[in-house]
Amino acid sequence: MSDRHDTATVERFIAAPPEKIFDLLADPARHQEIDGSGTVRGTPQGSQRLTLGSKFGMDMKAGIGYRMENTVVEFEENRQIAWQPQPSLSLMRWLVGGRIWRYELVPQDGGTLVRETWDIRQEANRWAVRPMRSRTIDAMTKTLERIEQAVTT
Repeated sequence: MSDRHDTATVERFIAAPPEKIFDLLADPARHQEIDGSGTVRGTPQGSQRLTLGSKFGMDMKAGIGYRMENTVVEFEENRQIAWQPQPSLSLMRWLVGGRIWRYELVPQDGGTLVRETWDIRQEANRWAVRPMRSRTIDAMTKTLERIEQAVTT
């Protein structure tokens, strides 16, 4: 059973067209640049532009280093993209993994409303990640600030 703590969303108006923002989000090689949590350490060389069903690895560090394998589970060009990470070590999947990171882009006069959502309704153990909600909201706020910097400078 999910509750109101199973999703968190932040929004920011960015004075850039949705196409420019979407191109940034669809490039996994740039995710470290925009990550507000400080946990993304990089992607493998030769990462391709994301599409529905794309799989991409992500080197992470939160205390210790680890690797996540992500699958793009939602994709509407220039409007929405979401991926679902799972630990690369299958024996860890019973413990963590399954949350969805979603970005929605809403065109507006003079720019785009960008909405980022952390959705743990498919997480392996929601109870284990719910305490990270407020820290995640702070990190998403920083991510949207970094996205704005990347597409407006």
